[in-house]
Amino acid sequence: MISLRQRIVWASLLGSAALASSGAFAQAPAATTTPAAPAAAVAQADTTAAPKAQHKRMDPAQRMERMKEHRAKRLAALKDKLKLTAAQESAWTTYTTANQPPAGARPQRMDRAEFAKLTTPERLERMQTRQAERSAMFAKRAEATKTFYAALSADQKKTFDAETVHAGGHGHRGHGGHRGHDGQRDAAPVKS
Repeated sequence: MISLRQRIVWASLLGSAALASSGAFAQAPAATTTPAAPAAAVAQADTTAAPKAQHKRMDPAQRMERMKEHRAKRLAALKDKLKLTAAQESAWTTYTTANQPPAGARPQRMDRAEFAKLTTPERLERMQTRQAERSAMFAKRAEATKTFYAALSADQKKTFDAETVHAGGHGHRGHGGHRGHDGQRDAAPVKS
């Protein structure tokens, strides 16, 4: 029987052999290369990593502003694709107004330590109140969308359906399931 230590030794030897045979341990290049090449590679790596680091450190106010700009662009593009008539403009305004994020800052979340001090029924009450607020906002948006949709022609409805099919997937928790390598959703598990 092979001990764990022997397995580790064999695995490391096999890994080293695989790397050596694949050319990963190639000899160092000749001394004719300039030392600026590694510095340029490091500088390029830093610039490619910078956007990720910048995104993580973005100020919440800047992030909200960027989201507002992105939303405005999406709505402008949708409006252009719908080719609204003058009679539909008021319905569009009502629709976009109802679908605006709530004015002002988001409701402040209760501190975890403060939330932990509550009794279970009190915590449940807080969660239920927040859920009711979200449901009311959703109902308002849904009603405005249905009213706007009713004002559209058949071709505009097709365009609206195609352009807004992914709208429910936005946000932190709206992923809608994992996707495979081909972009398709994973199949639902088979129940036996």
